[in-house]
Amino acid sequence: MLLIVNELKEILYISHPVNGKCHDFNVLKKMLSPDKKYFIESNILVDLGFLGMDKQYDCKSVCLPHKKSKNKPLTREQKEENRILSSKRIVVENAICGVKVFRILSDRLRIHCLDFYDKILSCCAGLHNFRLNTTA
Repeated sequence: MLLIVNELKEILYISHPVNGKCHDFNVLKKMLSPDKKYFIESNILVDLGFLGMDKQYDCKSVCLPHKKSKNKPLTREQKEENRILSSKRIVVENAICGVKVFRILSDRLRIHCLDFYDKILSCCAGLHNFRLNTTA
């Protein structure tokens, strides 16, 4: 499952759930084709699971954290940049937490129909957005 969240923690897009383990970037390419101009006006903050997004998608800017290699540790400046970037990306984790409040992602559900699960997930995302707009 992928989320697109704005700086106000509102969920703008939630992808269909994917069965099993799948790499984040592969899910993105499957759900939102690189041929279309989805992010042309957007500044994107992503984690290292989306390595290569800047080359395949047209964006205003893509901010990826620096990756530590086995033989080359990160410098202090790179660590500081990663810390700043993660403090900006925390809104996505907060939005995920806002959906987890409804226990749709936390508990094991015995729903075998992915379409029904998708509808429940969308309702939970809508309730999260509603709660944000009513408590502000």
